[in-house]
Amino acid sequence: MTTILGRFGEIGLKGANRGEFERRLLRQVRQRLPEGAAASLRGGQVVVHVPEASAAQTADAMTRVFGLVSVIGAVPAAPNMPAIAGAAIDLARASGAHSFKIAARRVWKGFPLTSPEINAALGAAVADATGLAVDVHHPDLTLAVEVRSDVVYLHGQALPGPGGLPLGASGRAVALLSGGIDSPVATYLAGKRGLSVAAVYFHAFPFTGDRTKEKVVDLCRALGRYFGPMRLWVVPFTECQVAIRDLCPAPFATLLTRRMMLRVAEELSRRERAGALVTGDSLGQVASQTLEALAAVGEVAELPLLRPVVALDKDEIVAIARRIGTYDISIRPYEDCCSIFAPRHPRTRPTREQVREAEAPLPAADLLAAALSGSERLFVEP
Repeated sequence: MTTILGRFGEIGLKGANRGEFERRLLRQVRQRLPEGAAASLRGGQVVVHVPEASAAQTADAMTRVFGLVSVIGAVPAAPNMPAIAGAAIDLARASGAHSFKIAARRVWKGFPLTSPEINAALGAAVADATGLAVDVHHPDLTLAVEVRSDVVYLHGQALPGPGGLPLGASGRAVALLSGGIDSPVATYLAGKRGLSVAAVYFHAFPFTGDRTKEKVVDLCRALGRYFGPMRLWVVPFTECQVAIRDLCPAPFATLLTRRMMLRVAEELSRRERAGALVTGDSLGQVASQTLEALAAVGEVAELPLLRPVVALDKDEIVAIARRIGTYDISIRPYEDCCSIFAPRHPRTRPTREQVREAEAPLPAADLLAAALSGSERLFVEP
């Protein structure tokens, strides 16, 4: 069996409700474990014992558990210097490094040596046994040694996790998911803040074809590596957009489309028992994302309207999309319904009164009912 440590950060700052966060985190880890593996909470971290053949795959899966800031393959040793030195020498030999340093952390203060004394003793033992050079400034290998009362963990470099809070710790939300770059990143960031998320996609067939729908399904598959199986609502939206095009002033089309989307998503959130809506709006990125436009669109929502990427620029959003594996899917050349029906000269700084007046000819209640009645819920596996 191999030992893997999952460390959390923000959860450790919680007060009386910390136990609930830890239990949620442990459940998320256990859902990703192969047969024969076990996980427990010990000393403010998740300790996983997994068959060696599954260790690399398990560690990789744990790097996508919201709440974990790092994932580390560790070697356990008995809490005495001969055992620790033996394990340190074996790790140093196996690393292929030319230089090293020891970074000890004495969690258990009853250990007879201080952290600097452990560093010095282990450094001398490893150097004598392996011939590796000690380099405390730029080593090839930093060998961490974590001393606890019942076990000592030794390890090299950690894998980064997403951090944040465990799924469900903050409740549920419904995310408006298009085929673009921004909304999958917004969905991911909502999950990082502890929200369990269902997605809703607005499908304007035949103006947008099945390949656009498939792209959104693939985005859910990619996000599912963090969320697990995802619920995806596919909403028939052609009738709404045609009505907006035919009945309302063209410069307001995108704003009115987004208002209808929020109405539909809010109704679906009731079916999902969700307490918030999530969008991929980024302030000032496009004409419909000025302060005035966001205010005019958002006024139709009663639920909290969360915009996780609102203060990020495009480069920052793209960097996250690349890291979480959604970017290459998002740039497939299949347009979503907003881009198909976008006006040539959109109104960028409308007042709420102007938007309401532009929307007045629209039979919004009937269109909402029709969109909801035709909606289909899919369950998308990672």
